[in-house]
Amino acid sequence: EMIIPVRCFTCNKTIGHMYSRYLEIVGKEAEQGHKNGELVAFEELGLTRYCCRRMLLTHVDLIDKLMLYNPLENAAAAE
Repeated sequence: EMIIPVRCFTCNKTIGHMYSRYLEIVGKEAEQGHKNGELVAFEELGLTRYCCRRMLLTHVDLIDKLMLYNPLENAAAAE
């Protein structure tokens, strides 16, 4: 699971559906030894605006860390 904003905060363009493809492209470029995987991903996804690029580039996936503090899940695991 991941929580990525559905729309860009600045221009309101829909970008949430691009995040998984962005990660695939960046991972593939890293495996091939390219240093500019993010730039390749932005070009391939058609993201030209800096505001939209910022949304994907600076996203930190915290859902796994937040789930450690879920009291309902912890209570069910303790039983």
